[in-house]
Amino acid sequence: MSLKNAKILTVSQCIHPFIDGTGMAKAARQLPQGMLERGNEIRVFMPKFGSINERRHQLHEVIRLSGMNLIIDDTDHALLIKVASVPNARMQVYFIDNEEYFKRKADVEDDEEHFFPDNDERALFFCRGVLETVRKLGWSPDIIHCHGWMTGFIPLYVKHFFNDDPHFEDSKIVFTAYDEQPHALDKDLTKKLVQEGFGKDLVKSLAKPTTDELVKFAMGMSDAVVKGSPKLSKAMEANIKAVDKPVLGYQKEADERLEAHLEFFQGVLEEALV
Repeated sequence: MSLKNAKILTVSQCIHPFIDGTGMAKAARQLPQGMLERGNEIRVFMPKFGSINERRHQLHEVIRLSGMNLIIDDTDHALLIKVASVPNARMQVYFIDNEEYFKRKADVEDDEEHFFPDNDERALFFCRGVLETVRKLGWSPDIIHCHGWMTGFIPLYVKHFFNDDPHFEDSKIVFTAYDEQPHALDKDLTKKLVQEGFGKDLVKSLAKPTTDELVKFAMGMSDAVVKGSPKLSKAMEANIKAVDKPVLGYQKEADERLEAHLEFFQGVLEEALV
């Protein structure tokens, strides 16, 4: 039985055509579009990196959703929400924006391929911003599908920050792991998470934080895992085995990928009813 009439929230680090060239960007574009065409309801979010051309992609601010302030590492940051339509699809993408975190003309690295030192805070702001916006929309997703390390705090927020929030009480989280180059994150990440109100024991596995450790942490809090790349590193394969969750293998063809995800999501939702 294929998935229908489900509410699916897709949160991705990158989405075609706004940021291109990766399997993640293609999957995060094709899957929600295919699910929408099969009679499901979707909402799609990504960061508004400075490398995205707002004029070319016709982004505009959603005033009714913007204007919240989020506190990250004891500092207030204004949350801006933008939206754009995907060409030739009935699909909209929401963008999480902030002057300080996303104005720079790059995504996660500078021109010399140095990983930005505040990427941990940018990820925290992005994940929290997505969930606050979904609440403001008054929308309750059945499935939250996360793509890429930058979405790695979504499971933590859903399970331990918004755990009493009716918008997310029945949401199931599916995390897709990709073959991404691992990078070190700020060594004070756990302190920032404790400031956010998370218990030390809960976040202690991020004491030596890397993007791979964050993905492992996120998968451990998710309800199911997807392999998003044809080959994953040995470490990532070991991480997936260690979390002991339902796993969907990699599908090369777009049509097969959509069918497999629809079936997999249906199984995750049915499992929740047992």
